[in-house]
Amino acid sequence: MERKNKLKPGGLLVFILTAGVFGIINTEMGVIGILPLIAETFHVTVPEAGWTVSIFALVVALSAPVMPLLFSGVNRKKVMLLAVGLFTLSNVISMLTDNFTVLLIARAVPAFLHPVYVSMAFTVAAASAGKGNESKAVARVFIGVSAGMVLGVPVTSYVASEFSYTMGMLFFTAVNALVFVATIFFVPSMPVREKLSYGTQLGVLKKNETWYSVLAVTLINGALFGFFSYMSDFLGSVTGASYNVISILLLVYGLANIIGNMIAGKRLALNPVRSMMSLPFTLLFFYICLFILGAWLPVMAVIVLFLGILAGYGQNTMQYMITHAAPEAPDFANGLYLLSANLGTTAGAVACGIFITFFGTRYSVFGSLMFLAVSIVFVALRIRAARPEKQMEAEAVPR
Repeated sequence: MERKNKLKPGGLLVFILTAGVFGIINTEMGVIGILPLIAETFHVTVPEAGWTVSIFALVVALSAPVMPLLFSGVNRKKVMLLAVGLFTLSNVISMLTDNFTVLLIARAVPAFLHPVYVSMAFTVAAASAGKGNESKAVARVFIGVSAGMVLGVPVTSYVASEFSYTMGMLFFTAVNALVFVATIFFVPSMPVREKLSYGTQLGVLKKNETWYSVLAVTLINGALFGFFSYMSDFLGSVTGASYNVISILLLVYGLANIIGNMIAGKRLALNPVRSMMSLPFTLLFFYICLFILGAWLPVMAVIVLFLGILAGYGQNTMQYMITHAAPEAPDFANGLYLLSANLGTTAGAVACGIFITFFGTRYSVFGSLMFLAVSIVFVALRIRAARPEKQMEAEAVPR
């Protein structure tokens, strides 16, 4: 979208988008740390309270490829206000209700706009940056994703445990409300001047490059989050770390995500082909080291640090992989990225869980290794299927 006052990658618009993504991811993930308190507050079991997480994730997975497509022609500022406003309202309802069914509805409804806002944030951030800076701008938005996952759980857990469930919900409300106000006053109107037809956007599904990207992202994200789902168990039962040490290592992993985001923005701008191809191989190396050396805490601390960096680096790289396979439909492509990431997370957790069931916690990493081995094939096919001019352009950029 053409604008007279283009914003730099670190500009105010990208900052507001990053804060908005943080608020939305924080709302999604933050309740994980207060499930026992939700169970106590609403007089349900902890597994039942877990539906506050599951229903949100399920709605996101179902709506990811559809909702960004439907909103692709709507003024970007209006989309931002609608999404963040709905999240704010739903958090107010979650804060005030004493009915568990109402709570679940309040969690499910805004989740439909989660992929709309996040995919739009990636698209707008890239469009607002100058040529060659798109990856850096998107990487800054990914910092909001990482921060939401890193800070959402511990901050909400602390606030709720020190005060009350209501105050925990108030934290969600305040973050989204601040972004809503900032959007009103500091974000200009951003109409979509040339709306793409649904047929044009869906046409990217005819490209082999798109499907190779979707499969590669599903597998790589499955490898990342498959093992991450059981990392606490691995650190406790295999490494023998105490609860406090595990908490510290998980925080290190999360903070390292942010470092990975910043590295990816620079590396993708220099040589995207090498970044895409090196990701699964590097992950393979560290997962093998983890399986062999997982019993030694000092070594595991280093491995967790690097896995955290690779997780942040990988999210940026995977988003690039899909959106640059379908540049003619950026909103729909970002929706496909969110769909692939969520499917991968689910499939990876199931695969690693099966290895735990039959062989023990140490072997959970085999699920990730299996996913990565197959992903290498689809990454290679995706690069090969790219248009020759895109390959030449990517490989010609000086390192």
